[in-house]
Amino acid sequence: MTKPFQIAINTVEHETLVNRSRFICYLYPCSSIEEAKGYVKHLQEVHPQASHHCYAFLTKAADDSLGYGYSDDGEPSGTAGKPMLAVLQGGKIGQVCAVVVRYFGGTKLGTGGLQRAYGDSVRQALVFLQSKTKIAMAAKTLACQYSQVDDVLHIISQVAGQVIEQEYLQQVQFSLLIPEAELAFVERKLQTLSAGELSLKSSDN
Repeated sequence: MTKPFQIAINTVEHETLVNRSRFICYLYPCSSIEEAKGYVKHLQEVHPQASHHCYAFLTKAADDSLGYGYSDDGEPSGTAGKPMLAVLQGGKIGQVCAVVVRYFGGTKLGTGGLQRAYGDSVRQALVFLQSKTKIAMAAKTLACQYSQVDDVLHIISQVAGQVIEQEYLQQVQFSLLIPEAELAFVERKLQTLSAGELSLKSSDN
């Protein structure tokens, strides 16, 4: 079962100066690699004169080791993308993409200086990032009698579930999203309501 986790909900732009180099950090809500690369491409077009467009992203929870990626974009290996990623993971907010656009100021910062500059750029921008809790939902279907509709809807609303679709045929067919953590509760309520007749089915979608 997927635990609820924090996800980004706003965009942030924050600039820092280090030895005359400009580091402009952009944060975006992001749930896929394609989305992250789209943001990078957009900023390459917005800042065509910049020296580097380095990035790091988390497409899942901050502590999920599967949904991440990063790039140094020409900076020495390990000096940009990796420290940016470490700061994002430490921020405990998932589904976020950070792009740091650097305009070189004429003074080389060295390996440690670059790591600090890129990491600090993201760290300072994270202060302005807002988040909300994402709850894992399970897609289910349910068929019930017309006389049971009000009771079924009441049970779904008790757990903050969502009715995606309902069709009125011989029976009423519901397509539902139910919080994973509440599935057992909903099943028990349905069984009680219908003397064991009603149960959730897995959605084919």
